[in-house]
Amino acid sequence: MTKESLVYGRSLLKEELPFSLTDENMGKLITKPAFMTVKGERVCARCSTVSTLTRGYPCTCGGVCLYCRECIGMGKVRECAKLYSMIDPRQFVSFDKPCLKWEGQLSAQQSDASDKVIESIRSSKETILWAVAGAGKTEMLFRGIQEALESNKRVCIASPRVDVCLELAPRIQEAFPDVPLAVLYGGAEESYVYTQLVIATAHQLYRFEAAFDILIIDEVDAFPFYMNKALLFAAEKARRNPSCQIYLTATPDKLMQKRIKNKQIEAVILPARYHGFALPVPKAIYHKNDILGNRYAENTILIRHMLVLIGQKKRFLLFIPTIAMMEKMRLIFQNVFKDVSFECVHSKDDQRKEKVLNMRKGKLDFLATTTILERGVTFDDIDVIVWCADHTVYTEAALVQISGRAGRSKEYPDGHVTLYHQGWTKAMKRALKQIRRMNDLARCRGLIQ
Repeated sequence: MTKESLVYGRSLLKEELPFSLTDENMGKLITKPAFMTVKGERVCARCSTVSTLTRGYPCTCGGVCLYCRECIGMGKVRECAKLYSMIDPRQFVSFDKPCLKWEGQLSAQQSDASDKVIESIRSSKETILWAVAGAGKTEMLFRGIQEALESNKRVCIASPRVDVCLELAPRIQEAFPDVPLAVLYGGAEESYVYTQLVIATAHQLYRFEAAFDILIIDEVDAFPFYMNKALLFAAEKARRNPSCQIYLTATPDKLMQKRIKNKQIEAVILPARYHGFALPVPKAIYHKNDILGNRYAENTILIRHMLVLIGQKKRFLLFIPTIAMMEKMRLIFQNVFKDVSFECVHSKDDQRKEKVLNMRKGKLDFLATTTILERGVTFDDIDVIVWCADHTVYTEAALVQISGRAGRSKEYPDGHVTLYHQGWTKAMKRALKQIRRMNDLARCRGLIQ
């Protein structure tokens, strides 16, 4: 692995380069200004964001420069800076035998979707894979990824959240054990290496340019991708021309659904889970008494429900809308569930990876979480409870995804989902309608009973 290879298909600031600039390597580098003027406005070349600053600030260059606020988390792009890249020569190891070692079997609907993924990769098309939570989207990608790798193409799977990347990485590595895999996210312990196969969080795409022949965007409807022009620009910039882009989602937004309806994008729709059981339809329960500030919290509907599940040795996820509410409820849980193993997790939790892993290993009786775990994570044999389901944080897509955490395993397909609320919202009604509609479509196709 040479230092130059660390710049192949990248878009890096001078301080990010793995070597010092010399006359020799400057001839190999593609250099461009970090800021451009577009229609009279100063625009960041890394993320395409128009500068909102009305004046420059004292800069390390000795002058006064603008800088980009949008992508500053990936390193400050100053007006005086340059971005450096090298053409990716595709120096990958050739395969003497199939690189896919996965021995599982796809269902008929999964196999059909897999064929269409391969077709999209071969013809460099834009495709959306609209599949319900638990349909087996990852497994449907395996043959397409194999096709790309064995054709000397470079593949990136971009996901909105670190948790999803960390769960996806071992599954991909197990399926392709002989293919080096780079997993990129903020705070990653391992340094970047040049590989043919990459898993990355959305923001890592800022550092790529003309790198990937196949870009798979998981949960394109989720934060931070959703309605984020900078990240969508980064995704476009990270692709070669021509290339294939595949979107994965269980809850496409209205714009994407309109594109599908108008046949502006190739769509593969899978309304059933791989194991042939229906999606769990949430049960909505109205309640009057709140757990916070209640002297008799142990008698509230939520605690009684939790005690029943614990008594049945049924593990569960409890979704709580805000971190502040979670911290208050944690104190109540510690008082009521003294002999119960549980944790609370949220986006600002430094130990969230360890807590999720402990839940997956069966070391916790329940895990309380914000919407950070609404998608992309799998636990066997769990129920799901949503507290304050009428809170504004719970959109239609969020509730559909949260409901999809239950019943994912073929050994335990009957997980229950409960929404506690103090008034119906449009999001709740639409989420239930969408889940029922997918179940009806699956039954019409004969995919579920």
